[in-house]
Amino acid sequence: MNWKDTYQKWDQYQNLDPDLREQLTKISYNEKELEDAFYTNLTFGTGGMRGVLGPGTNRMNRYTVRKAAEGLAQYLEEYVEDAQQKGVALAYDSRYMSPQFALETAKVMGAHNILTYIFETLRPTPYLSFAVRYLGTAAGAMITASHNPPEYNGFKVYNEDGGQTPPEEADRIISYVNGVENELEINVLEQDELESKGLLTWIGDEVDQAYLEQLKGIVKNQAVIHEKADQLKIVFTPLHGTAYKPILDGLENLGFRNVSVVKEQAEPDPEFSTVESPNPEEHQAFQKAIELGKEEDADILIGTDPDADRLGVAVKDNQGEYIVLSGNQLGTLMLDYVLSQTKDLPKDAQMIKTIVTTEMGRAVADYYGVETLETLTGFKFIGEKMRQFDEQGEGSFMFGYEESYGYLIGDFVRDKDAVQAAMTACEMAAYWKSHGKTIIEALHTLFDRHGYYLEGLESMTLKGKDGSERIQKMMKYFRDYDETKMGPFSIETIEDYDTSVRTFMTDHSSEEIELPNANVIKFNLEQESWCCLRPSGTEPKIKCYFGVKTDSYEKSQDRLAQLKEDVVTKMKNI
Repeated sequence: MNWKDTYQKWDQYQNLDPDLREQLTKISYNEKELEDAFYTNLTFGTGGMRGVLGPGTNRMNRYTVRKAAEGLAQYLEEYVEDAQQKGVALAYDSRYMSPQFALETAKVMGAHNILTYIFETLRPTPYLSFAVRYLGTAAGAMITASHNPPEYNGFKVYNEDGGQTPPEEADRIISYVNGVENELEINVLEQDELESKGLLTWIGDEVDQAYLEQLKGIVKNQAVIHEKADQLKIVFTPLHGTAYKPILDGLENLGFRNVSVVKEQAEPDPEFSTVESPNPEEHQAFQKAIELGKEEDADILIGTDPDADRLGVAVKDNQGEYIVLSGNQLGTLMLDYVLSQTKDLPKDAQMIKTIVTTEMGRAVADYYGVETLETLTGFKFIGEKMRQFDEQGEGSFMFGYEESYGYLIGDFVRDKDAVQAAMTACEMAAYWKSHGKTIIEALHTLFDRHGYYLEGLESMTLKGKDGSERIQKMMKYFRDYDETKMGPFSIETIEDYDTSVRTFMTDHSSEEIELPNANVIKFNLEQESWCCLRPSGTEPKIKCYFGVKTDSYEKSQDRLAQLKEDVVTKMKNI
């Protein structure tokens, strides 16, 4: 069936949701927009299913959500023992249609006689991960599009361990989703029937309190908090998302009381009206926090994305101006703090990072005698490693992070957790304050010890069918790359994760990469530099990551700029 046939099926469906009917009528004369809405189906990537709201099989709407839920339900019936009794936990963020999509998921589950637990109000993603483990459910789903613009929403699936589904599980779910022939005719039970049959349970604050109790366990140095908590000035912005109460409750429980909230960004708002993007990776998202920070003379500014799985931090530089730390910098600082403050590190202590996360983390882990494990990009792979630790009885998880502002300290959650990270970042700030140092000074202490590691990221957004085809051409170009240099560096190895082959440029010998297949190319360069290209699994983007290391900040900046200019120029010319 081509896209026009699919469009006709939707257009002729008499029971189509009235709001979607109105939207479909508005675009009915725009063939390009219709094609983009119907030419393909939304699929699961590194972060699940995510897309623009609206009518169509390539959009987020009640029917595509039902289709995803139907596939998940069929998978659970086949692969998870007692799935009906264990049930599914659901949570949602502050985006348009999030509560409705959670209920649509429950309605599909109910038709399969699968019990569903839904939080009464919006909650962060880490609370969903925790709820799956706490309630012992067969799976979970989070309705969120993370840090994407307001027109997006998404559906992230979690397995019974509380982690995002790794490739093998995701592929099985996708096969069931793709097997749903007509998303418009999926069987559902309405809310009153679900409740009367005991198939829908609303989650109150029991899970919240259990999470906050676990949160106390990640504290590494309570004495520092007692000493500096009242002096440490914290500014917090939830960027119109879910983190307002969880972060404030967490900080108060740990003893931090000198907290100022950016009032204009405290309330949930699906338009994210005070920022260009609700993404703590973007420096503009901290504008109002910086203004308040200057008024309060704050030591640390913390900001979370809408579903509170990512944390950004801004601190004063040597000139007294607030700067936003990169995800690599913040993660490395917290890693160093956690390891330095952990008494009696286990012999099998493990730090987990992704292949595009700074190599400085490995240097820090080595310094404390902790092993580093690498995974593909996506926190689900970190969660998968943690599950393997449990199953094999080997490996003690100490810290996990990725460059895109995702961190995890305590293993009671199996996804990146901005609530945990906020607690550790503030504890770390109190520690360095007790030693007369700012966070920036602490970072330079690590640079002096390990070398000046600097990283960069360039993204190209290429929407629609044409954009997808261009991204494929870029990946082919670099997969077939036959030059010996990239920027100012000679190429030492090329890692093609699609074929799981690492090629050595000196003699063109090769070896197997022991990670799952993925559409990723990584170039390891001389002098511990590297670059890595991968299409986003959840957005119409291709991302290129860069890393360099020298013996000075200025030299690293220069080498990084040269490397980025060369690669980005090549990308733009394709």
